[in-house]
Amino acid sequence: MKFSDLKKDTANKDNSVITSSDEKIKNLEIILNIVNSINSSLILEDVLELVLKYAIKLTGSDRGFVVLKNLEGKLEYKLGIDSQNNFLNEDSFNVSTTVVEDVFNTGQSKFIEGAQSDTNHDPSKSILRLELQTILCSPLITEEKKIGVVYVDSKHLHKIKIKELTDTFEILAGQAATAIRNAQLYNGQVKAYNALQEANSLLIKAERKALKSSIDSEIGLSLQGLVHLALLEVESLMRNIEKSQKDFEDKFKSTDSIFFDRMKLKSKVAVDSIRNIQKYAQVLLETSIMYLNKDSGDLNQTIQSVIKYISHMKKFNKITFQTEFNNIPLCIYDSEQIQNLIVHIFSNSAEARNDASITVKTFTKESKVFVEIEDNGPGIPKDILNDLFELPVKNKTGYGLFLCKSIIDRHKGEIKLLDIKKGASIQFSLPVF
Repeated sequence: MKFSDLKKDTANKDNSVITSSDEKIKNLEIILNIVNSINSSLILEDVLELVLKYAIKLTGSDRGFVVLKNLEGKLEYKLGIDSQNNFLNEDSFNVSTTVVEDVFNTGQSKFIEGAQSDTNHDPSKSILRLELQTILCSPLITEEKKIGVVYVDSKHLHKIKIKELTDTFEILAGQAATAIRNAQLYNGQVKAYNALQEANSLLIKAERKALKSSIDSEIGLSLQGLVHLALLEVESLMRNIEKSQKDFEDKFKSTDSIFFDRMKLKSKVAVDSIRNIQKYAQVLLETSIMYLNKDSGDLNQTIQSVIKYISHMKKFNKITFQTEFNNIPLCIYDSEQIQNLIVHIFSNSAEARNDASITVKTFTKESKVFVEIEDNGPGIPKDILNDLFELPVKNKTGYGLFLCKSIIDRHKGEIKLLDIKKGASIQFSLPVF
């Protein structure tokens, strides 16, 4: 029911139902307050708190909970509040899971009064144990996507099977879903910004180190960092253009969006140009005389920082990373060059299969630290196996693994391809000094 229809319906009622009309007006005012309040913040925790406070106030319930879908598609507890505005921990969320899961799976609300005597909702378990009488539960749906469930209950019996109240509660859920989704998107942007800031900080540090090396090496390393940042920004711009185009088409019911198509084309040209610069930077690194800036470091932490850094890039959006780190001693190595090596190997896996699962293992053996990087892609073509770590030839145009071998050779280590049944696995080692 739309706000305007609800208000018109309220105004046209006879004097004999003034009490009902007053209740509708009160509910309408609450909904309008909800819309204004929850859209005034983009902080997810604040939005969830406001939604529950208003849901409890609207229904006269004892407590309320919000559960949201996580990355695995499962419902995850986010927040609980009682009628006194006290926060409830996850242990308090001992409600009827049947009701919550049914609402999420079907996308249909459930309103139950007299729950103690309602045999359709598992009264022998949580509902009976908690002495619940009234339950209201609605899905959180935005842009036709289910993102969670809002749930309130009470030990008191309320007349909830009144159309005005149930309609108003569903309106609340709809507005809440939009506000929660906006907050989630904002939270993702904040994380991406923080990642860019960290990457920029690493770049500055890299530039300072590069001053001690030859001019070709300095340019190559600097370009590598700048290119990664540029790719992040342009790919983010591309996603924003695609979202804006969808919003435009939905709002104006038109697919005539030449402007957006041109913007996407320009962004693609920019991405292609940046990737060409990236290749040029790799050639510089390959042909330059690179001096090692060795320092004591934790190889596990170095690998983890690379995974955290590249996970925000579009190229690795569908890649799943798994780590099996053992306790290893500190090594003496150039963290910048080892990071470049790891990025090369990860990139090869992503190019071979864009949704690959990459597993990284570390262990110590015979005074050496070993790192194994394995994926579930199509594997290495047999015709290039013998020249895998050599300079590019006719059948092998890439030079990334040649650069990787050059880096490991400078560290007095070893690098090789492991023989596995499926996918590819590369192992390198560094001596423990």
